[in-house]
Amino acid sequence: MAEILAALRSLMSSHDPPLHALVVPSEDYHQSEYVSARDKRREFVSGFTGSAGLALITMNEALLWTDGRYFLQATQELTGEWKLMRMLEDPAVDVWMANNLPNDAAIGVDPWCVSIDTAQRWERAFAKKQQKLVQTSTNLVDKVWKNRPPVETYPVTVQQIEFAGSSVVEKLKELREKLTNEKARGIIITTLDEVNLSFFSFLCSNIYKPSCFFQVAWLYNIRGTDVPYCPVVHAFAIVTTNAAFLYVDKRKVSSEVISFLKESGVEVRDYDAVSSDVVLLQSNQLNPPADVQGSDLIWADPNSCSYALYSKLNSDKVLLQQSPLALAKAIKNPVELDGLKKAHIRDGAAIVQYIIWLDKQMQEIYGASGYFLEGEATKEKKHSGTVKLTEVTVSDKLESFRASKEHFRGLSFPTISSVGPNAAIMHYSPQSETCAEMDPNSIYLCDSGAQYQDGTTDITRTFHFGKPSAHEKACYTAVLKGHIALGNAVFPNGTCGHTLDILARLPLWKYGLDYRHGTGHGVGSYLNVHEGPQSISFKPRNVPIHASMTATDEPGYYEDGNFGIRLENVLVVTDANTKFNFGDKGYLSFEHITWAPYQIKMINLKSLTPEEIDWLNAYHSKCRDILAPYLDEAELAWLKKATEPASA
Repeated sequence: MAEILAALRSLMSSHDPPLHALVVPSEDYHQSEYVSARDKRREFVSGFTGSAGLALITMNEALLWTDGRYFLQATQELTGEWKLMRMLEDPAVDVWMANNLPNDAAIGVDPWCVSIDTAQRWERAFAKKQQKLVQTSTNLVDKVWKNRPPVETYPVTVQQIEFAGSSVVEKLKELREKLTNEKARGIIITTLDEVNLSFFSFLCSNIYKPSCFFQVAWLYNIRGTDVPYCPVVHAFAIVTTNAAFLYVDKRKVSSEVISFLKESGVEVRDYDAVSSDVVLLQSNQLNPPADVQGSDLIWADPNSCSYALYSKLNSDKVLLQQSPLALAKAIKNPVELDGLKKAHIRDGAAIVQYIIWLDKQMQEIYGASGYFLEGEATKEKKHSGTVKLTEVTVSDKLESFRASKEHFRGLSFPTISSVGPNAAIMHYSPQSETCAEMDPNSIYLCDSGAQYQDGTTDITRTFHFGKPSAHEKACYTAVLKGHIALGNAVFPNGTCGHTLDILARLPLWKYGLDYRHGTGHGVGSYLNVHEGPQSISFKPRNVPIHASMTATDEPGYYEDGNFGIRLENVLVVTDANTKFNFGDKGYLSFEHITWAPYQIKMINLKSLTPEEIDWLNAYHSKCRDILAPYLDEAELAWLKKATEPASA
């Protein structure tokens, strides 16, 4: 790391103008949360592997900002040259730069890797001391990254109408109607799929704000494998009142895909042409010219469009507003909802098969009392010479169960397979060389998901195959109570997610406990596992929840050095059938679409209310009935035992 920092500081000194600081974001040119290997610049310079973070390099300091999910991980991964800056505890990055860098300081950043909103916020902060944000013409990290991974050319595929539920022609028609309503003649779409966390916005304002990414794939009904775990294509799009363009590496696009897009009214152009075409769009010289008719604005989402593209536009003629595709994609159509539900059923069967397998292995190899019974396991393996189970080998087995299911296309994120103290690292990513061995006397947390062509899944369950302590049971029960409370919420139309977040935290707060992550995020339809603009979080976000949206329900609790607990289901927002309808607002509720049992021996049943026990039993009954057709006789017998009615 020291050599990398020295090389960057040399480039900063020789830059015109010389740079006092260099910002290295996590995001790529599309403001993506998950990025390809060659775009992991922040990880390359800092060694921190978490998905969210920002590096700042000055001439004598190196600082890394990240959120509460990664505090423990960052502490373990950062070397002595780096200082960890804890979001919500330490000054935000723009505040730190404004206060600690000299007057007239030049702060460099690759404008392709920063959004309009973030760049403008920084410029406002810097103006107080005549500091300036400098757009570097090339990415300085790329210059010192000698073994940077090459560009991959994975093929683009079509998401057929039987899975998409809406054609490209229909989506373009709706988009153009929104352009007309806003007096815009065109829109620049830089994101690959859909809406997600804007880490930059959060860093600067300490307020959660989503930024769009991955809209191109949804709008044009295409998919790819350019980004790990996300079935998307590195591409831009421009849509005007009478034309639509896709900017992509043409080596990835087959003649069949080109024909599909052409029939849908989309012209394929070279990826790099987007820069010059934005200039032409500004002057309405992009062929064919848009039909203006009093509409002369160019729409750009300030949370996702790169500052590089925005800088090519006349700022007076730009409509800075959330992309209209954000809400359109978040509200699932009936075909997408049906696909999501079917995908979660198959996924639930894989999860149950995995738990059964793991339960048997833990008993046979480690002498564990198992999923159902409580008892201390032997410290030594029951059979000497048996291959040990590790966090990675068991997660690989889980993937094999999923891979056997119809429409499986891969994982939706790296599986968080974590034992004991590792489970306290919220977004822990086990590596085969360093991961822990399974321990029957410790909690095991597994947060995982898959990509199926008809839907994306995300589920977390926490287990103990030995004898959980009274404290572990109390914590698990509090998490479960919050999980139930949120899933059972009924609320009026117009309610935002941060209003509901407290429901999941109250049972933990009663014990003086809490967790440092949001409670829920949207989930894509064979797209990104983290989707917005909706969220359920303690961070205010003025985005109402709508019927047919998805949201996860995932409270947790983590004790550094000891254990972690999280429970997660995916929910679909539905219209609630309430007795009354005050204010004629209409009311909403949630429907669970994730199916896997909760471990009864981890629950202090006496702490549950009768209503909570009724809910638990009803959920388990549905789980048993829904998954039964996908399990063999022995598996179903195990599930029946795991879902037997509970009572206090």
